[in-house]
This record gives sequence, C-alpha cells and structure tokens, in this order.
Amino acid sequence: MKFLSHLFSWVFLPLFMPSYGILISLFVPAYSSDVEMTSLYFAPTESKWALFTIFFLFSVVAPGVSFILLHRFKVISTIDIERQRERSLPLIIMLVYSLVLFFLLVYKAGAATLPRYFYALPLSGVAVTSIFLVVNRWIKISLHGAGAGILLGFLVIFTRAQDQFSLWWIIAALLAAGLTMAARLYLRKHTPLEVYAGFALALFLTAGIHQYLS
Repeated sequence: MKFLSHLFSWVFLPLFMPSYGILISLFVPAYSSDVEMTSLYFAPTESKWALFTIFFLFSVVAPGVSFILLHRFKVISTIDIERQRERSLPLIIMLVYSLVLFFLLVYKAGAATLPRYFYALPLSGVAVTSIFLVVNRWIKISLHGAGAGILLGFLVIFTRAQDQFSLWWIIAALLAAGLTMAARLYLRKHTPLEVYAGFALALFLTAGIHQYLS
C-alpha cells in the first residue's frame, strides 16, 4: 500500500493534471456542432502537439525546474514541498507561470481563436494558487487534492460543451481523484480537511471560471 500510495502521488502530481486534461481534450474523440468549434479533435495533429507543448512547458517543465532549483539551494526541504511554511514561494511561481501561459495563448493564438476552455485553464491555475496562498496561512491545504479538482472541473465543463464525448473520462478523473486523496491520507501527508478542502476549492473554482468564460 505504501508503494502504491507513493506511485499514485507521483503519477497524479499536481503539475501533471492540467496536461492530462489538455491531452484528453485534444486527442480523445469529441464532436460538437457549435459554431464556436468547442472541440479541436479534428485539428491538424501538428497544431495539437504544438498547443500541448506550450501547456506542458509552462505547467510542468518550467515550474518543475524551478522547484528543483529551490530544493538545490535549500529554499525548500523536499521537492514535493511538504512543509507548510515553505509553500508561499512555490505557489507564487506557479501563479506567475499560469499568468505567462494565459498571456502567451492570447498573444500567439488571439483571444477568440481557441476554444475558451484553453484560456480558462491557466486562469484557473491563477485563481487556485491565489486562494491557496491565503488559505495556506492556516492549514497545509493539499496541492494534490487541488490538481485532482482542476482536472475534474476542466473535464466536466469540456464534456458539457460537446455533443458527443465519452463519460468514462469523467469517471476516470473521479477515480484518479479518489486514489490521489486516499494516497495522501494513507501517507499521512495531510488531514482529511486539508485534502477535501483542496479538492473542493479547486473543483469549484475551475468549473466556475470555465463556465463564466463559456
């Protein structure tokens, strides 16, 4: 169980969750008759990989490298930022990269070129990290729970925008959220309040921002 809990914690690392959502939205069959083209499934493969690369660089690679450097210079004691008092700077870094990603998408693609959920996802990152910066002063709110909430919230809104899309992906996201939260509790990294609050806040913030921009 301990091995599986560590495995789930790394597979469902918070930094990975937005990229999982983007991969699903780009490469899983989705059909929409909406004139706003809410699905990019039929877009050229090169364009889809280019878009995914931008998301991956700013949501995984850039913050990941930043955290490694913070650990190397002993600003944080562990890569997964276990200590509550060490979380402010990493959260600010994630907030900044989310903002950069949003403005890069607007600059490169234009504010009306891509489906709106592509712009809403980095804005969700900004909202979640901003709220967590404040809440972290009182409790060590779960970033893993937040990642699971962001993925599920994104997929729920994405699914609503499609005429045809498999609901099994929503079930898979729910399962991933359950496994992630169970793993964090089993490893005693968080209390139930910290895990469930992280998940719920991220889920409702993400769904709310996506719905507002839809």
